[in-house]
Amino acid sequence: MNFLRPNAVNCITRGLAPAIRIPTTRSPWRWPSSTVRKFSTTTAAFKKIEFTQKQEPTSDAARKDELPETELKATRKSATKTSSLRRVAAEAQRSRSLVKGKGNKRFVDPDVDTKIVTAYCAAEQFNISTAARLVKAQGYDLDPYQTGLYPQVIHVQTTERPSEVKDNQQGDIFIFPSGTVVTWNVREREALNLVNRVLLPAAESPHLDRMETEDLEYLEDPFQESSEIIGDTIVLGTKAESENMPTDSDTPARNESKSTDEQRHEVDTILAKIAFSSGLARSTKLAVLESMLSEYQHSTRLIPTMLAHGESTQIGRKVLPFTRSFILRKTGELLSIRAQLNLYSELTDSLPDIFWDSRHELGLEGYYEQVGRALDVGVRIKVLNEKIGFAQEIASVLRESLSEKHGLRLEWAIIALIAVEVVLEFYRHWKDVQERDSPESTESLLRAYLKKVNKQAKDIKG
Repeated sequence: MNFLRPNAVNCITRGLAPAIRIPTTRSPWRWPSSTVRKFSTTTAAFKKIEFTQKQEPTSDAARKDELPETELKATRKSATKTSSLRRVAAEAQRSRSLVKGKGNKRFVDPDVDTKIVTAYCAAEQFNISTAARLVKAQGYDLDPYQTGLYPQVIHVQTTERPSEVKDNQQGDIFIFPSGTVVTWNVREREALNLVNRVLLPAAESPHLDRMETEDLEYLEDPFQESSEIIGDTIVLGTKAESENMPTDSDTPARNESKSTDEQRHEVDTILAKIAFSSGLARSTKLAVLESMLSEYQHSTRLIPTMLAHGESTQIGRKVLPFTRSFILRKTGELLSIRAQLNLYSELTDSLPDIFWDSRHELGLEGYYEQVGRALDVGVRIKVLNEKIGFAQEIASVLRESLSEKHGLRLEWAIIALIAVEVVLEFYRHWKDVQERDSPESTESLLRAYLKKVNKQAKDIKG
């Protein structure tokens, strides 16, 4: 009984404690102090339990200090990875601010400040060795990033940073053997001086009077590693791969590798510019051939009209005022345009030889093809070949007309010779008849003499 009595008291106390606390909050009436004292120990016990529960995090922190060093490193590494992912996400968000839209509807923000890349085609070809000597004489440093592409392309940078250039950055100049110069963020005055004066002695068959230029806008995205073309704007990724690596410990070896990665990425950026420049130079060279073919078609535009009116049936200088030298000259011009398009240049090649030895991960072939798609180079080459085919038909008609005219002249000459021969034959026959009928002719005298001789012979016999 003594053992059950305290248990019963405890059960009653636990059951009545909540009921006793509820009236204290709803009514100002209080229980007698003696009654409250009986349950004060229980309330204190509850408070003590809550206090000990609040102190548990402190004990966890204390236990964390006692964790092994390997667990602390693992925790620090996971935190570093999390911060790295957050930084990458933030950079991607900033990069998306330059480009709007999604998928094929992406476009560059019109408010973004862009720079200009310009291509100049002023000659049929450049002698690379002569061009390198001339450029070096002007104070330019050849191949400053040691790309090793000097025989196939000349790369120099502007020697000063004028206020006319955006961001006061050095511009890049690329000189290709196809007679094209591509400039990145270079003022127009310096570029034209280089094309019209400095490189003129190295130009083969220059055509400054019909020099073609093409412009594209470009911007540098420091939050993107790869480059691309969006619309008519080149987005040049200038972010180095070392920026994505965690920087929890800045040791000298890591700093050295980081600087090496940055230098390599600068070279990769120059190679990307060369790829885009090669595609732009290809388009500018094609524009020159399109202009030449347009001039050719303008000079022969009257021939289809004359053929439509049936005037080609009459072969004469008044109707078809094209001499043999004119036809041969136009045929030579057409063959020259066709040869420059399909034989003597890399316009129809899927990939220039300059990119065959490049690293595949750089994606230079993709950059070259992106420029071709943006400027419709493939479609323009197809259309140009079709126009050349039509011009070739006109040249064939001219050659056939010339051949027909020459053949007709030979036929008339032969007819004239035959007529003369017939006349001479008739004259000879008439002459013979006249001589035979004339009494003074030799034949008549001979006949008379023979008759006389025969008569004398008969008289002697008789």
